[in-house]
Amino acid sequence: MSIRIGVIGGGTFGRNPLLAFRQLEHGGRAVLAGLADTNPELLRQRKEEFGIPVYEDHRRMLDEIETDAVSIATPDHLHREIALEALRRGKHVLVEKPLDLTEAGCRELIDLAEKNGRLLQVDFHKRFDPDHRAMAEAVRRGGLGDILYGHAHMEDRVEVPTRWFPGWAANSSPAWFLGIHFFDLVNWMLGDRPARVFATGQRGRLPGMEAETWNAIQTHVTYARGAAVTFQCSWVLPDEFEAIVNQGVRLVGSQGCWEVDSQDRGTASCLAGEGMRTHNNHFLRERADKSGQITREGYGIDSIADFVENLEFLAAGHSLEDLRGKYPSGQDAMEATRVAAAAHASLESGEPVDLSPPSGHAGESRP
Repeated sequence: MSIRIGVIGGGTFGRNPLLAFRQLEHGGRAVLAGLADTNPELLRQRKEEFGIPVYEDHRRMLDEIETDAVSIATPDHLHREIALEALRRGKHVLVEKPLDLTEAGCRELIDLAEKNGRLLQVDFHKRFDPDHRAMAEAVRRGGLGDILYGHAHMEDRVEVPTRWFPGWAANSSPAWFLGIHFFDLVNWMLGDRPARVFATGQRGRLPGMEAETWNAIQTHVTYARGAAVTFQCSWVLPDEFEAIVNQGVRLVGSQGCWEVDSQDRGTASCLAGEGMRTHNNHFLRERADKSGQITREGYGIDSIADFVENLEFLAAGHSLEDLRGKYPSGQDAMEATRVAAAAHASLESGEPVDLSPPSGHAGESRP
């Protein structure tokens, strides 16, 4: 039986779940049941594009259409309440990162999912990047020896906060919107617990925005086994930069090092009116099958399809316990949230923040 999924939030990042579930629908594995969003014009566009029922209130959508699961791609600070509503109704839930902006909020969601026996998964798609997976495997098999130090960076062009989501950028930050990806990625690669966080940052008013935001944040994390990793995140690169996002990660161990430049994959173009551009074809690429049907591939689709694969696994008679460690879980997301929240606490106090061991199953997902 196909899994019926409703999508909540159909904007820039909500379109990928719509594309992924529609593609799985063509294969008979899922049904894209409906979309909820508060923007009427966006709903009109998505209804025309996907031919699905649309709603301005997600509660009404959940009342009126049959769903087994929901995918949530709303602004960061709205994830928790919507996910709680879905879990209370017995739905499996896929949430865009971050799960919540507080450890307590994450714990509430984890506990409710466990109580109701529902899958709670977070779309940490960087784990599905084949270059990151190769790096993680090298770390896991001990190819680098003991990890000593490393660094990661993720920097957006200024158009992202100022033109993609100017209405809620002030409720987020480069650490929440960008750093959370790499906090999770490095936690997952190391299989270790963040133990101490110290952060510095720079605030300012972005072009065309009234409120100040954190423009850049540098987060230094020391792990329980001694590794130290620095995360540099910003959203102030000029519009002329050759890619929407500049990003990469490097780890150095006692026996080797490994790095991934996940912005410059070696493919570049220069077109009239566009200038120089680099292209990350690992994230999303399109091709037409023999019938002319467009299919999409890449880790931006794979991370969402993994949610459906996990639901199929459960439907086949397996348990959530059988899935433990095989997907980006609520517990994993809480660890990333703990780092981001500690970074902001450190920014305010100017002091390092020690993280106590979390309750539950820390670091449970593995490559």
